[in-house]
Amino acid sequence: MSDATPRDFIRQIIHDDLESGKHDRIVTRFPPEPNGYLHIGHVMSICLNFGVAEETGGLTFLRFDDTNPGKESEEYVQAIERDVKWLGFDWEDRLTHASDYFDQLYAFAEQLIETGAAYVDSLSAEEIREYRGTLTEAGKNSPYRDRSIDENLDLFRRMRDGEFADGAHLLRAKIDMASPNMNLRDPALYRIRHVSHQHTGDKWCIYPMYDFAHTMSDALEHITHSLCTLEFEDHRPLYDWLLDRLQPEHRPRQIEFSRLNLAYAITSKRRLNALVEDGTVTGWDDPRMPTIAGMRRRGYPAEALREFVRRGGVTKKDKLIEMAAFETCVREVLGDVAERRMGVIHPLKVVLTNYPEGQVEMMQASNHPNRPELGERAVPFSGELYIERDDFMEDAPRKFFRLKPGGEVRLRNGYIIRCDEVIRDASGEITELRCSYDPDTRSGTGTSDRKVKGTIHWVSAAHAVPAEVRLYDRLFASPDPNSAEDFMQELNPQSLTTVTAMLEPALADLAVGEPVQFERVGYFCVDSADHSAAKPVLNRIITLRDSWAKIEKQAMA
Repeated sequence: MSDATPRDFIRQIIHDDLESGKHDRIVTRFPPEPNGYLHIGHVMSICLNFGVAEETGGLTFLRFDDTNPGKESEEYVQAIERDVKWLGFDWEDRLTHASDYFDQLYAFAEQLIETGAAYVDSLSAEEIREYRGTLTEAGKNSPYRDRSIDENLDLFRRMRDGEFADGAHLLRAKIDMASPNMNLRDPALYRIRHVSHQHTGDKWCIYPMYDFAHTMSDALEHITHSLCTLEFEDHRPLYDWLLDRLQPEHRPRQIEFSRLNLAYAITSKRRLNALVEDGTVTGWDDPRMPTIAGMRRRGYPAEALREFVRRGGVTKKDKLIEMAAFETCVREVLGDVAERRMGVIHPLKVVLTNYPEGQVEMMQASNHPNRPELGERAVPFSGELYIERDDFMEDAPRKFFRLKPGGEVRLRNGYIIRCDEVIRDASGEITELRCSYDPDTRSGTGTSDRKVKGTIHWVSAAHAVPAEVRLYDRLFASPDPNSAEDFMQELNPQSLTTVTAMLEPALADLAVGEPVQFERVGYFCVDSADHSAAKPVLNRIITLRDSWAKIEKQAMA
């Protein structure tokens, strides 16, 4: 254990447990249900569970909570494994499933029946809801609550053997139907599901409920600290009740922490699945989704996600973190690692009327302004170029320092040019600028000390690589779509804009997963699903500046 002061209450508990000798080694687990893809909220739990174990020389299990086979699939299992590895964590040989323990869990259930702590109920689902009571009214006992131990064992074994239809019976813990904690009003432990399981096949037709399977799987794996989000705080009495009644060899401790909620995002798997099912997004890995797969495809670096949850901290207080805080982490990481290139997103053609016809020069450009070890590249320059349409303004204000009629600007790593003529089509739209260049002002030659206030990027038209560029923005226009009556009404209609951009030739060989900065524009990467050499497709990861910062600040206020 490090001598450094623990930085949150969970690490303090772990520090104290190690110092007192309560535990020789910390063992944690990350227990996702394979019924969807992981999202930004799970990153907090992943980093915490794996992180505290790594920091103390402990162990972490990746355990699939596969107790609801009707909604689970191998696709989700594989996606979860990819996501955890991409974030930088390794469970080594500790990949487990709740279903690995189905035999032991069944034995635990019989043990509860034999001690009179569980019974088979035959009420319908509607009757169970009616008997359960409300937050202000106590529930009432099921008429089947006082079945004999022998009768309960017989029924439970027949449930296991497939004799009954789904919903005919239910195994419940016998606790207290008048408890103010609804989770203790005889909670369900096992239900009948005649569904093939993605891991165990058709061996079982009864499946344990989450609270039961989670508690006893923790005990079987000798988990020392079962770290859960705050919504499980009311479940902790049931967690402890099960451990008290079953007295396993090892007793874990459940500790709760607040969820990580990100503004302009939803983290409900049910709602995320709705977005996928109705075609609002292209899939779980759509780059607008807050899923880890979507963030990876968009180009967010794993390091930025880890840093974001580190800065968010581990607390007991629910929090909604501004999107700007996350985007700051992304920009900080990308700013250090992404090489620079030139790409024109909204092209406007420029013809240099006095440039020698057919001439091509190779301009030297730095790959990173602060990392000389990354070297330079040669960028072709010719008499016909593309510049950003926004870098020209016909009726420009006084402090507009880019290109305007009669005005001058420097082409980055190139020459100073002057706009002499504006060409329009029949509809009046500007289609081309006729300019002249000053041959004595080539960057880096020192032949002229003439200066202008503006510098813009460009791409040689003859050498440009056309590419589909997807300009992603926030999926929701509201900072808290989770609180909306209909979250679908909060969708941002501008969450995706697709353009045909012109890129410098060096971008033709950009590898999947390699981020670059388009100078003066933003950070981009190759789309891992749709890109090909014949049809380049790039995603905008993030802009250089947070254009939403002011909007978000006002909205959060």
